[in-house]
Amino acid sequence: MYTTLIEPSELAAHSSDTDWAVLDCRFELGRPEWGASVYAQGHVPNAIYAHLDRDLSSPVTSTSGRHPLPQLDAFVATLRRWGIDENVQVVAYDQSNGAYASRLWWLLRWVGHSRVAVLNGGFAAWQQAGLPLSKQPGVRQPRRFTPKQAQTGVVSTVELEKLLAAGHLTTGRCLIDARSADRFAGQNETIDPVAGHVPGASNHPFAHNLDAQGRFLPAHVLRSKWLETLRGQAPATAIAMCGSGVTACHNLLALEVAGLPGAQLYAGSWSEWIRDAARPVEPPRK
Repeated sequence: MYTTLIEPSELAAHSSDTDWAVLDCRFELGRPEWGASVYAQGHVPNAIYAHLDRDLSSPVTSTSGRHPLPQLDAFVATLRRWGIDENVQVVAYDQSNGAYASRLWWLLRWVGHSRVAVLNGGFAAWQQAGLPLSKQPGVRQPRRFTPKQAQTGVVSTVELEKLLAAGHLTTGRCLIDARSADRFAGQNETIDPVAGHVPGASNHPFAHNLDAQGRFLPAHVLRSKWLETLRGQAPATAIAMCGSGVTACHNLLALEVAGLPGAQLYAGSWSEWIRDAARPVEPPRK
């Protein structure tokens, strides 16, 4: 059973296994249909395309962030349509670095399915290994998926507001933002209408989990980096966030690879936090 990362050669060895489901999560924020387009041009054989906006998120509302978590019933229906049940090993991949595949990895764990891994190095690593491609859409027979546990591991905006007001983000809990250092600092913001970060948050850009080829760093290296970021706090005290609850999942996966499980996700993240002008931001709004 693979529960964090899998290598291209390991996935290739199970290419015809009906108890394995491969999900192509390639996506670009600025071009929402790009992923489906490149999927049609070639993908891992038998892979099914998973769209970030339509399959891994619910519709945006006036109070939500850019990628709200999918409604439980809708997500379970999607998993059934993809032919996933408790016996299926799921492998998710994206173009290279796992930024989007990690969202699917986290969502499956959120509904109690631990047999899920991210392809290390993504589609780029699959191609570099010279492994076969297909243009035929993946098709699986529907299966009965049943969530195995209550959905936990999520911190809401209301809960985060209370933690901040009580001073718990400096004593007891740590909020860790996966966005790039410049966006965290309130510079070069090109995605969201307000720049900055939640007061009390620290920064661990998800790219720090990767090597130059877009592969996850070895577990012992990740552990060293994350222990520095945690600053003596237990992993279970950590709350991961980003711009919209997507790349925060990359940090959660990296923590698991490092042997530091237990952190939670602030799913609304920065794009939800800034919906209300009364919520404080650092640096202060202009």
